[in-house]
Amino acid sequence: MPNVFAFAETRAGELRKVASEAVTAARTLADAMGGGEVHVLLAGDAGISSKAAQLGQYGADVIFSVEHAALANYNAEAVAATVSEHIKSGGYRAAIFSASAQGRDLAPRVAAKLAVPLASDVTSVESKGETILARHPVNTGKVNASLSLAVTPALVSIRPGAVTPVISVRSPRVESVQPSGDPSSSRVLVKETIVGNSAKLDLGEAPVIVSGGRGLKAPENFRIVEELAAAFGNAAVGCTRAVTDDGWRPHSDQIGQTGRLVSPDLYIAVGISGAIQHLAGMRGSRTIVAINKDKDAPIFKIADYGIVGDIFDIVPALTEAVKEARKGH
Repeated sequence: MPNVFAFAETRAGELRKVASEAVTAARTLADAMGGGEVHVLLAGDAGISSKAAQLGQYGADVIFSVEHAALANYNAEAVAATVSEHIKSGGYRAAIFSASAQGRDLAPRVAAKLAVPLASDVTSVESKGETILARHPVNTGKVNASLSLAVTPALVSIRPGAVTPVISVRSPRVESVQPSGDPSSSRVLVKETIVGNSAKLDLGEAPVIVSGGRGLKAPENFRIVEELAAAFGNAAVGCTRAVTDDGWRPHSDQIGQTGRLVSPDLYIAVGISGAIQHLAGMRGSRTIVAINKDKDAPIFKIADYGIVGDIFDIVPALTEAVKEARKGH
C-alpha cells in the first residue's frame, strides 16, 4: 500500500487551516489507494512537534518534525531542500501541498529538485487504478481540466478552501528529522516580519464570512456587510466576481472559482443571486444563510437558511441581534 506525503504549513508557530486541508486530501487519497499511511512534515522553531496531535485528527499517521531556530519563519531554501530529500527517500506515491502563498513558492522548488511535474492549484485529487487524477479550473473557471499523473511521486498543490477538513482521528508517532544543511546559512534569511492589516481576517482562516453581491446596489452600501461582520467579531468580508469586476471591492475579497475557495463554519450571502462561479467557491461552508429579495434566486437552493426580503432592512436588524446576543460574551 503506497504512502502519501503532506506538508503542513505553519505561521508564527501555529498550524494554518490549509494544513488540515492538505492532510485531509492526503488521507482521502491514501485510503483510496488501499489504506497506506499519511506522513506529514512540520518545519519550525523548537516545540513545533507539539502540533502533532492536531494533525492526527485529520488522519496523519506519522509526523516528521524539523526544528531549528532559523525555521521560526518560512525559509524557502532550507525547507525546499529538506522536503525534497525527505520525499525522495520516503518513496511516496504522492505529495500534497497547499496552493497558498507559501505553497506556491515551496511546491515548484520541490518539483524542480525532484525533476517531476507539479499539478498546481487543483481543486480535487483522486486515485483511478495506478493513476492519480487532479482537477484544475481553466477558462476563468468555466471548465475543469482533468490532469493524469502517472509519474511517481505525483506532486499536487491544492487551492485553499477546495478541501473541507474531515476528522479521521489517528494517534501519530512523531519522529525528529534534521534539516538539510544549516538553515542559518541559507542565502535568504527572514530578518523582520511586518504585519499588514492585522485587523482584517484572512478569508481562508475566518470561521464566519459575510459576503455581498450586486444586490447591494452601490459600493458604499457594503457598509452594512462590514458592520454585520464586525458584530460577529471573528468574521471576514467577501464578495462576488461581479462586485470586483465593477471595482467595488479588491480581488482579494472575491469568492468563487476565479477567486478564493472558502469553507467557513458560517457563510452569510447578502444580495447574492448565486451564479455557478460563486457557488463553487463557497458551497463547502458548514452553514449557509442567504438574504435576498428574489425568492427564486439560485442561492436559496444550497442555503441552509433563507431570508426573503429587503437586505437594507434585514441586515441592520440582524447586526443588532448579533450584538445583543454577544453581550456579556
